[in-house]
Amino acid sequence: MKTFRRGARTAFLVCALASVSGGFAQGPQTHTVVTSDGIQWRPLRPGAEIAVISGDPNTQGSPFVMRFRYRGKARIPPHWHPNDEHLTVLEGTFRLGMGERGDESATTALRTGAYALVAGKMAHYAWTDGDTTVQIHGLGPFVINYVNPADDPNKGVKK
Repeated sequence: MKTFRRGARTAFLVCALASVSGGFAQGPQTHTVVTSDGIQWRPLRPGAEIAVISGDPNTQGSPFVMRFRYRGKARIPPHWHPNDEHLTVLEGTFRLGMGERGDESATTALRTGAYALVAGKMAHYAWTDGDTTVQIHGLGPFVINYVNPADDPNKGVKK
């Protein structure tokens, strides 16, 4: 009886391991390539555009990559996101500050190639003085919550 149990246990473990390792090996094998001329930019606010590079930033738990392109002098008012935001500067200088006040003297100048992690629910703000492109990635949903609701360009409210 011991030999039968040991054999049954071994057979079960072999089947379980085969199904787990087979599951990893059998997953869909895909890749995504987005060329610079394939990026579809759309307006975000005056002087700013946004493009979804991959994923679905609106879906809970979905990995995504987006880009923001700023022309000239652009201000991003204090805001926060429910999830972590990973930011990489692709071009230009992106000045990033933490807090709800938007104090320009309390920012860090992030130049091309720089990376920043902004924790979820942390209020932050930014600005650019020239053409700048940043790429962010994270897990959805990507939501912008403005500290001052009047700053939300989607509300149609001007300061």
